[in-house]
Amino acid sequence: MIRTEEGSPPAASAMVWLGFAAMSFGMFMAVLDIQIVVTSLPTIQSALRINADLMSWVQTAYLIAEVIAIPLTGLLTRIFSLKYVFAMAITGFTLASIGCALSNGFAALVVMRVIQGFCGGLLIPLVFSAIFTFFRPGLEQTVATSIAGVLAVLAPAFGPIGGGYITHHLSWHWLFLVNVLPGIASLALGLLCLPSAARQYGLLRRMDWLSLVAIAAGLAALEMGLKNAPNDGWLSPWVLSLLAVAVLCLGAATQRKQPVVEFTLLRDRNLAYGCAISFLLGASLYGSGYIMPVFLAFVRKHDPLDIGTIILVTGITQMITAPIAVLLDRRFPARPLAALGFAGLTVGLAMSGFQTVNSDYDALYWPQVVRGCFMALCMLPLTRLALGHLPIDKVGDASGLYNLSRNLGGAIGIALADTVIFSRGPTHAEFLTELIRSAPAQAAPILGLPVSDLPDPDDAMGLISIMDSIQDASVTLAINEAWLIFAAITALAIVLLWIMGPVRNANPAAVQLPPT
Repeated sequence: MIRTEEGSPPAASAMVWLGFAAMSFGMFMAVLDIQIVVTSLPTIQSALRINADLMSWVQTAYLIAEVIAIPLTGLLTRIFSLKYVFAMAITGFTLASIGCALSNGFAALVVMRVIQGFCGGLLIPLVFSAIFTFFRPGLEQTVATSIAGVLAVLAPAFGPIGGGYITHHLSWHWLFLVNVLPGIASLALGLLCLPSAARQYGLLRRMDWLSLVAIAAGLAALEMGLKNAPNDGWLSPWVLSLLAVAVLCLGAATQRKQPVVEFTLLRDRNLAYGCAISFLLGASLYGSGYIMPVFLAFVRKHDPLDIGTIILVTGITQMITAPIAVLLDRRFPARPLAALGFAGLTVGLAMSGFQTVNSDYDALYWPQVVRGCFMALCMLPLTRLALGHLPIDKVGDASGLYNLSRNLGGAIGIALADTVIFSRGPTHAEFLTELIRSAPAQAAPILGLPVSDLPDPDDAMGLISIMDSIQDASVTLAINEAWLIFAAITALAIVLLWIMGPVRNANPAAVQLPPT
């Protein structure tokens, strides 16, 4: 990319914007592929005759590979250039999608999901690197960041309804085959439109392979530990062993002289705070995005298509409010604007912390609207705050660390949500059972039942007859606690924004015109 004397790239051409659109859509598919599959796992399990206890690995394999790939994006971009890393990633993702659809058993499906996850993990930070590589500060970067940020959040919102619709009207194979034609189109547009850059194949000979192995093993162990912690217990020997391996491996990788991931970039204050806040945002977004379908499925008994329809409110709100967020991001400094976004998101999360067993579309509508209104304000200025001031040759590695922080936060958010539901649910069930005996008038509205339907406190069989209602109410109370925990986590981001103080070079930059 040719730059002006001021260090800013020239105005992006229509071809560059078209290539960036192809990259953004590739990232959309990679994020979508997680959610579009999750609601249809029982269908895949039945079709391929996979044991129920193995099905979670269809998702876990994808997530582990994705987390490993994200921080490697900077190195791969320096070796092969951004354009050709995208081409390789979208090609691998598309071919692996075909492989998933053709899988005839558990092993084949998991192998294809690993390839799919690794390639999908590359697509995410590549887009954020492209924002600061191809576009000028000011309007161009704001618009590009908005496109990427909105698509990254819309994908989880559209995933459940898309997966439910495809499984209901077609077959599970199309959950993966829907990636093929868009993948081919994205590849063609990327190769045709994205600018070329120098490649440094010599870096392959000097690569610290031990550092690469240590990072891969550490991130894989961390993901597996977080996955197993809610079921096995955070202090179980297996979980503690996995977390210890993660700490040792990642610690060893950071001590290498030339690690494949430039952890030293975190010495940059803006990036370090940006990654920390991105971690908190990931925990809140992934965690809350996980507990809402759980509530709708297990308490409200909705099918995947209905769940997707309800959750779509958040996505539609984001689409409507995104242009406003773009205008605000152009005119106001990043730090106070991000604080406003996180404050609004905190309120939206807290509003969901008072659900009842009867809460459905109407009760869930306004909390989703509030969250959707402020989500873009969390993402756009935060990305500018973390990456907008860095030299272009550092953006690739920094983007990997920034996106890795969000995904790791998401993994911890989901594990935290499961832990709250598993640990607090039984406690609430015991509380409700005792409340029925001591204060039935207070217990009835929590259970969603009229007082007259409650059994006599001494009638053991009567209590058993309403056990489903007690179970639903206890899960609802536990999920409410999870909503409030995620609201508190989001509020912590505001505290970090205040602690970090003034942000250098994160104000909206004036557009630099190329020299004539």
